Amino acid sequence: MKEQLIKATAADTNSDMKQVQAVIQLTEEGNTIPFIARYRKEMTGSLDEVEIRTILERYTYRTNVEQRKEEVSRSITEQEKMTPELEAAIQAAQTLQAVEDLYRPFKQKKRTKASVAKEKGLEPLAKWLLSCPGQADIEQEAKKYINDQVKTIEEAVQGASDIIAETIADDAAVRQRIRLDMTKYGTLKTDLKGDDEKEVFKMYYDYEEPVNKMAPHRTLAVNRGESEGVLKVTIIFDEERVIRYLTKKFIENEQSAAAPIILDAARDAYKRLIRPSVEREVRNELTEKAEERAIHIFSENLKNLLLQAPLKGKIVLAVDPAYRTGCKMAVVNETGKVLAIKVMYPHTGEGKRKEAKKLFKQMADEFEADIIAIGNGTASRETEQFVVEMLPELKRKVSYIIVNEAGASVYSASDIAREEFPHLQVEERSAVSIGRRIQDPLAELVKIDPQSIGVGQYQHDVSQKKLSSSLAFVVETAVNQVGVDVNTASPSLLEHVAGLNKTVARNIVQFREENGKFLKRSVIKKVPRLGGKTFEQCIGFLRITDGEEPLDRTSIHPENYKEVTALLASLGFKKTDLGSEKLAEALESLNIEQMAKTLDIGVPTLKDIVDSLQRPGRDPRDEMPAPLLKTDVLKMEDLQRGMEMQGTVRNITDFGAFVDIGVKQDGLVHISKLKKGFVKNPFDVVSVGDIVTVWVESVEADKGRISLTMVKDGAK
Repeated sequence: MKEQLIKATAADTNSDMKQVQAVIQLTEEGNTIPFIARYRKEMTGSLDEVEIRTILERYTYRTNVEQRKEEVSRSITEQEKMTPELEAAIQAAQTLQAVEDLYRPFKQKKRTKASVAKEKGLEPLAKWLLSCPGQADIEQEAKKYINDQVKTIEEAVQGASDIIAETIADDAAVRQRIRLDMTKYGTLKTDLKGDDEKEVFKMYYDYEEPVNKMAPHRTLAVNRGESEGVLKVTIIFDEERVIRYLTKKFIENEQSAAAPIILDAARDAYKRLIRPSVEREVRNELTEKAEERAIHIFSENLKNLLLQAPLKGKIVLAVDPAYRTGCKMAVVNETGKVLAIKVMYPHTGEGKRKEAKKLFKQMADEFEADIIAIGNGTASRETEQFVVEMLPELKRKVSYIIVNEAGASVYSASDIAREEFPHLQVEERSAVSIGRRIQDPLAELVKIDPQSIGVGQYQHDVSQKKLSSSLAFVVETAVNQVGVDVNTASPSLLEHVAGLNKTVARNIVQFREENGKFLKRSVIKKVPRLGGKTFEQCIGFLRITDGEEPLDRTSIHPENYKEVTALLASLGFKKTDLGSEKLAEALESLNIEQMAKTLDIGVPTLKDIVDSLQRPGRDPRDEMPAPLLKTDVLKMEDLQRGMEMQGTVRNITDFGAFVDIGVKQDGLVHISKLKKGFVKNPFDVVSVGDIVTVWVESVEADKGRISLTMVKDGAK
């Protein structure tokens, strides 16, 4: 059975059976996805994290299908209704839906018209009608069933018709055919049903689109409109097409006296029993695909946000803007330590503004701030204007940056923030978070529930369980790809390292506080509740930058230290030469295949080792575009058609990308304007955090809309 599951999973994922087998085996042995992807490449054929997760998800689905088959077979057998043909059909089923279709006639139902008719003994009459020969006398046959419960011939025929209708409706092949046809030929129609004051769903007041052409974001919009009572949603489908199919399938002889009865039963089966449930199933399938797409978009956006390039070694003066309650300011040093917290009131009268100018200048000059970070919430643009006015008055040249503060308020009021800054107010914690976000986006953003970061599309309309699982995977993958400095990392960051959980992450920090910095990776074994398997899983992702063992600052796993030492010795180097130009040159000309044989190590592992030795402190985020720093401010009124600008991609949806060009409202680059030629997927062109050149196409100041293009001359 397991071999069959592995074979099916391999086919589902276009993987080699050996790869699937390796992934399943490694997972069952307690290995994590990041560990398998990084340190077991020889076994998996260098599958990445997403490919491994896909294999595990499909294998789990296949396992669930097999378990359901067993349950269904057992239930039908216990009812003494199993046949060899039915057993074969159940075993051949590939999806849960197919299994449920086959089980449908044997499921315990509430009392139905058909079950009442069966209780009256009319099932033999229904079977007789379905196989009625030629011009048999139906009245004569129906008379045989008249008794205390069945008073008339009409009542007998009606009861038999109800049984026929349910028989047709429960036929697995019928349901599958109608479901496929409704998907292929049906049209989803929406109409206005209730109040829509803000006209959010205006385009759907009278809207039609083929089911098989429905874009995922439109499916979710329609679903939301329906759940809010604004829209009525139906699927238009050719009933006669279905009836022709049912007639052909269930009426053996169209000249038979029973043909009109079976035809009426077929119409009843479709209208009353098949259509409502199949329409629900089709719409559920549409929703599932739409949710899958929305979750994928959120995950991609989150990944790119987490992997934004950090602004290392900068002192930041962060400002959390507000009107009446004042702008909270926090200075954080190069390592994220809070040096000062103040409040200024630049937006509450001229007197207060003068005081704000003095305080702002004092903070920026005294702590020699390199960058001013301004949150993009309420009063952001007014605060930006204030900062721009102040820049020329500062002692040194300083740039500023607008920071997406989505989720900062969630973090500020969280237990993590209270524990980190027990003496600060919520808004003050928010200012600290804004400053740290540009110094190390990953370390700061992991403290926030990913669903609060705000880079999704219809995120509240999808399965929250699936969304949460997908986003947790994205965070885990990002953290492990970058690696974590075990001597500076917060518990929030550590808990996402492969193999670690909240408890062990806290134990690491507590051990560090009680015993001082970790000087060797091996010491981490002493942390309470961090056993051998956990150590194996996490240790390659934990870095010690200035410890006793030079290899501890790389992503090389300690299980390979022996081979690395031998490799260095064969080239005439020591571990202390790590990162030197001479070592990098020597490794550049290394014959990887030959050396892999010599060291008895896999080629993929050796390639990773060589890369780590050449660039021991490499941060993959350094290859991402640096954040856009500014020295001047723009208003929407300043925008002119055709104006060329630089902007930062803030969010991506199926229909395009939203770009921050430094005015209050992000501009939309429609999917058709991302580049010349057809674009199927916006992610093929841009990612969240990208710095892009755009041209202004149109500005609707009254509606707060800005249309941009990334095609040169596209806005002329």
